[in-house]
Amino acid sequence: MAVPLTQQLHISKYILEKKLRGEQRFPLVLMLEPLFRCNLACSGCGKIDYPEEILDKRLSYEECMEAVDECGAPVVSIAGGEPLIHKDMPEIVQGFAARKKYVYLCTNALLLERRMDDYSPSTYLTFSIHLDGNRDRHDASVCRAGVFDKCVEVIKEARSRGFRVTINCTLFQGEQAREVAEFMDMAMELGVEGVTISPGYSYERAPRQDVFLKRKESKQLFRDIFKSGVGKKWRFNQSSLYLDFLAGNQQYQCTPWGNPTRNVFGWQKPCYLLVGEGYAPTFKALMEETEWDRYGNGRNPKCANCMVHSGYEASAVEDAIKRPWKALKAALLGPRTSGDMTPELPVLYAEDETLSTPKLVAEAKPVKIIPRNERQDKQVA
Repeated sequence: MAVPLTQQLHISKYILEKKLRGEQRFPLVLMLEPLFRCNLACSGCGKIDYPEEILDKRLSYEECMEAVDECGAPVVSIAGGEPLIHKDMPEIVQGFAARKKYVYLCTNALLLERRMDDYSPSTYLTFSIHLDGNRDRHDASVCRAGVFDKCVEVIKEARSRGFRVTINCTLFQGEQAREVAEFMDMAMELGVEGVTISPGYSYERAPRQDVFLKRKESKQLFRDIFKSGVGKKWRFNQSSLYLDFLAGNQQYQCTPWGNPTRNVFGWQKPCYLLVGEGYAPTFKALMEETEWDRYGNGRNPKCANCMVHSGYEASAVEDAIKRPWKALKAALLGPRTSGDMTPELPVLYAEDETLSTPKLVAEAKPVKIIPRNERQDKQVA
């Protein structure tokens, strides 16, 4: 576990206070998307597909502070788009830090070198650098040559200045466990605090849909990766039980309220991975009006292959709070890489022959499928 002890204690105190109050659903991480504009056009992301008037929208400093004050989460993950494009980002980060919120500023690193002077090293700030594997794999993922080398250069500079740095790594089809293991070795040599790793989610807006892993493929890939890492002391910025879940050894249902999303449209239902499910005007409305039981593995076809940390990390943390000995065992021994995998949750929906109008069998309503918009080619430098 690479998360500093002070941060772990802060979050544990927050969770215990919520539990003592009898709250069943509460956020751990605010997923803040203050803009969708980006300077890359990655194959597995469709955020820049929005029309120009949407890409030009920004959440103000005041709106960002209102979002974290509304939900009260101890951690804020600032994504996008590319957040460093936002001219008020230094002020936004400072505002969160003043509230003692742990900020993970997610960036593709292309702008970070010349914007680094706008920030100061802090316990409350981590640069989360998007890096999807080795040079060839990452540059193919972001659809631009030379980005990997730029990321490595910027990581070294940030570490030399004393910044907290993690790597955010998303895995796609065609990954080889050996190559991912080599990538993890390289990440440790760079001295990053930890790596956040998960299989990619098949965004409906993504320009390519053939790059995403299926659920069983994900589990076997992670077993093979973890097997390669035995004895290497890799540092992950994730809980031991979530890593064990990735290896197919834990059965969890998604808890999307653990990572609520606030973006330029409002509070997104139910999570930042699904589009077309609607938005709530306030965090309170999000929590009270979202039909949470309509979402998750076995409940909704859109969620069938999702194993992303934004949905399942909170589930793993909940389990660790209830069964700390279980989490400790997973941390000491690492994920199990052989034997039977835990059975999947039962599927409660049925689909027609065209797979276009899925219906939930158990007390649910039709799930609306939103077609992906035409891709916008305009990028920003």
